Amino acid sequence: QVQLVESGGGLVQAGGSLRLSCAASGRTFSRMGWFRQAPGQEREYVSGIWWSAGFASYTDSVKGRFTISRDSAKNTVYLQMNSLKPDDTAVYYCAAAARGADYQYWGQGTQVTVSS
Repeated sequence: QVQLVESGGGLVQAGGSLRLSCAASGRTFSRMGWFRQAPGQEREYVSGIWWSAGFASYTDSVKGRFTISRDSAKNTVYLQMNSLKPDDTAVYYCAAAARGADYQYWGQGTQVTVSS
């Protein structure tokens, strides 16, 4: 079965850093990415990476602070988060998409809390 397992969340002070990891199993994917959801808000796209070429995209609010990367040998995607802000506080979800499809597979989420 397809599984996406996130890790690396936690509590950090504003200005600090965290690195999230998402290990995929069961198959490989065309794209993998990260979404986040704060209480009472819609889930929003954060970043994504095209697996083969390594091309990455970011939502404007995290550009210059977050970096997505992947390790093909480990079938794992990472999200390096620097200069964290309280507004980054959310549950972060790993997601994956097959070729020609929308993001379909989701991890359980990992909590990121940034204190001021």
